[in-house]
Amino acid sequence: MKPLHNSTNENAEDTDWPWQFDYDEVEYTNVTCKDTIDIPLLVHYSLIPAVIFILVLSFFERHRCKKKIDKKMGCLKGRFGFVVPLDYIGAFTDRWTYGFSYGAIANTIILLFREEFLPPGIPPWAKGIGLLAGALEVGLSYFPIFACLNTRHRTIGPILGFLYTLFWLSVTLVDIIICPHETGYRQYEKVISHWPSVLCLLFLLCRFIHIFIFRNRIEDGGNKEPNIFLPEHQANHVRRLLKKPEDIKQSWFQTHIYTWDPCFKFPNRIIGSSVLALFCLYIFITSELSGFKYVLQNLKDLDKMLIIVGISLSNIINAIEGVWFFTTIFSSFTMIFYIFHILACYRKHLKNLWAGNKTFLPDSFHAPKPSQSIVAIARYSSCQVAYILWGYMIVHILQMCIGMIFVFLVVLPIQAGVFWEVLQELLIATVIPFVIVFLLVFLQTKFATKFFLQDKILPDDKEKPLALNNRKAFQNFNYFFFFNNVIVGFGSCLSRLTRSLFVGSWLIARIDRTILPSGFETMDSGYKTWIGMLYVDHYHSNPTLLGFCYVLSKFRKEDLNEAIECEHFTTLNDLQTSTRAKTRWYLFYTLIRNPSLTKYRKQKQPDYYT
Repeated sequence: MKPLHNSTNENAEDTDWPWQFDYDEVEYTNVTCKDTIDIPLLVHYSLIPAVIFILVLSFFERHRCKKKIDKKMGCLKGRFGFVVPLDYIGAFTDRWTYGFSYGAIANTIILLFREEFLPPGIPPWAKGIGLLAGALEVGLSYFPIFACLNTRHRTIGPILGFLYTLFWLSVTLVDIIICPHETGYRQYEKVISHWPSVLCLLFLLCRFIHIFIFRNRIEDGGNKEPNIFLPEHQANHVRRLLKKPEDIKQSWFQTHIYTWDPCFKFPNRIIGSSVLALFCLYIFITSELSGFKYVLQNLKDLDKMLIIVGISLSNIINAIEGVWFFTTIFSSFTMIFYIFHILACYRKHLKNLWAGNKTFLPDSFHAPKPSQSIVAIARYSSCQVAYILWGYMIVHILQMCIGMIFVFLVVLPIQAGVFWEVLQELLIATVIPFVIVFLLVFLQTKFATKFFLQDKILPDDKEKPLALNNRKAFQNFNYFFFFNNVIVGFGSCLSRLTRSLFVGSWLIARIDRTILPSGFETMDSGYKTWIGMLYVDHYHSNPTLLGFCYVLSKFRKEDLNEAIECEHFTTLNDLQTSTRAKTRWYLFYTLIRNPSLTKYRKQKQPDYYT
């Protein structure tokens, strides 16, 4: 990047802006290469090997529960079972592997947003069907990668996964080599936008090789965590609940930003959604850079034409370029912060639900419908990515507007030497009326506190009691200020509207909180998806519930100590529990096994004199 000097206008000021691009020295911008590989068309043809690989994996899967068709076709021996690409509920193994798998499809997800899977000439009423068909094709096309990672067969799975991943990696590299400059407004554009997918595909190749080499160790039980009813970190969470809380000194980073919890792991779905959102945001920003350069180049061409008739737009164009440069950085960091903040909110909200605390939820979400919660699991990942991309666009536009207002009110007047004149006009037109209104509101509060409230009941009270004093003066005060408050209310209404638009636009990407007022939370579909997803994870991965179910599933004898022997739990006698808790547990266990004894228990007599 070099400073751009307007050589066609001698009167224009030569200002060195660090963000400007010298388009005159970039000769390749007028030359574009032609793509020989059509990615949407390739996705269509990739369905053939994808279906074949899925059938092969299905052949090695056996039905766990025998059905009628198994009796009729006994030669299959229960084969052709369901192939599961990813465990969306309660899966904590190979989290970053699945995260990179999501990252490998980031470029194709962007193509879905651009509607490039729609056939040419499709009528408007059929676009919805076309988009749905394109999404199903993309899902089926990348299905073998996830299925080969998730399969229990560690010989055929890595081989098929390696071949299919190598196919997509080869296609991506060939597409980059043949045509690295896609639009011609940025050199090596495809290299810049496609390197995350290439990196993820290379990682998956190495992962499949690793799985194949160490397949014997995995099949022999070296990695038993997927088959454990209660994962180790959740067992540690339950063990920590049974102990007395310890006061641990935390650093400034842990207190104000983030505290690492070894007893909590984010599931595969959350990690994959975050990685996909980061990669899609990166690709979206790089694509926006190309589009902005195209628009800016046209504006510069228009400026050269207007200079002939004595009109120059160079300062405005330079201002737009500078504002776009800085707002892109701020918007990008805002969205990245949101992605990691949503992870922290997920852990905090889920822990609150585990503890039975629902105060952070609106009343209408204390008992969501099960059907909506199940659907929310499928919708969350896609909604999170879409909200991040739309949020970036809206926040970027909002920051551009604020930046351009600052440029027109401060930067351009300073360059033109009329800043003090503009400042005086602003003071007279906006600042002084605003100060008067603010003083009016402030004086009303002070008058009410000084003259219209009774004295403090106790000397230590911070506020006066809500008891009127000087009623007649108060009635006259209200009458005369009624007319002034009409003007104040008009300005307050505009201020409320502006703040609502600003805060709502700024928080549009925050799916973990609603941007609608109290009572209208159910109209926020993104927040409903978040709450439904939290409830599903709460009911299916609650460590306390899973630990209790694990204990019940391990009952072999009536001895309670043998009942809770497991890989991650110590015996009950080893835990630091009180004698009263043990006695209550024995009582509960006895009554569960002998319900007829309940009627012989001594009932507490009600005290009628209390």
